Amino acid sequence: MKYIGAHVSAAGGLANAAIRAAEIEATAFALFTKNQRQWRAAPLSSETIDEFKAACEKYHYQPGQILPHDSYLINLGHPVEEALEKSRDAFLDEMQRCEQLGLTLLNFHPGSHLMQIDEDKCLARIAESINIVLAQTKGVTAVIENTAGQGSNLGFRFEHLAAIIDGVEDKSRVGVCIDTCHAFAAGYDLRTTESTAKVFTEFERVVGFNYLRGMHLNDAKSAFGSRVDRHHSLGEGNIGHDAFRWIMQDDRFDGIPLILETINPDIWAEEIAWLKAQQNEEAAA
Repeated sequence: MKYIGAHVSAAGGLANAAIRAAEIEATAFALFTKNQRQWRAAPLSSETIDEFKAACEKYHYQPGQILPHDSYLINLGHPVEEALEKSRDAFLDEMQRCEQLGLTLLNFHPGSHLMQIDEDKCLARIAESINIVLAQTKGVTAVIENTAGQGSNLGFRFEHLAAIIDGVEDKSRVGVCIDTCHAFAAGYDLRTTESTAKVFTEFERVVGFNYLRGMHLNDAKSAFGSRVDRHHSLGEGNIGHDAFRWIMQDDRFDGIPLILETINPDIWAEEIAWLKAQQNEEAAA
């Protein structure tokens, strides 16, 4: 079964994220458990936790259908020790918040070398950061998101993701989230059914579908191979519809959150309905 949703707002309380997801008939959702542009947030109150869990139960969202995202400020590969420690502390807090909320996944951008250390050393730092935080938490999988490769961001090659995973001691608690816009901008061609199939054959070879814990389904305003991160609505960008139709008809993408981060929330319900319909097309064939 495909779990299809969007990254919804948690404004006014985390429980509202589940309510907003249900309003667009999503069977999955993503959210920030705190302000994503701040280092610190007030601890979660027992009332907030209880309300969130109750809303998820009411609207039938299990932990495996929810893909929380951490703060954009965190850089687990930071070349400067003091800043690295600050990022690790913030990531630990994010993981602990997921623990408290009963969530089992935490999506994050791997990190950036800031032109100060080489790629391999940065990738090793990211893996070390994950190990440090996994050792202090339980039940939550660290889900590495591929990037478009803007600036000094790593994670834009499948080999980067594989290298990080290789350095993680507890392989049962690490996974990846593939963002289609990021992949396209990084040079993975998703413009046709055939090219999309080749991309995921390479993904299986380099990383492995056993590590796939979620996806971000986004079309791209940015050009192929540009390493520029600019999302677009499905079918309106440079990827088109074929890749998303193909994903919906491949059972290797079952059982994980498939999350829209497309640019127009007003049509998320329509995009979700379209994605669901692609499954039905295959079932009827």
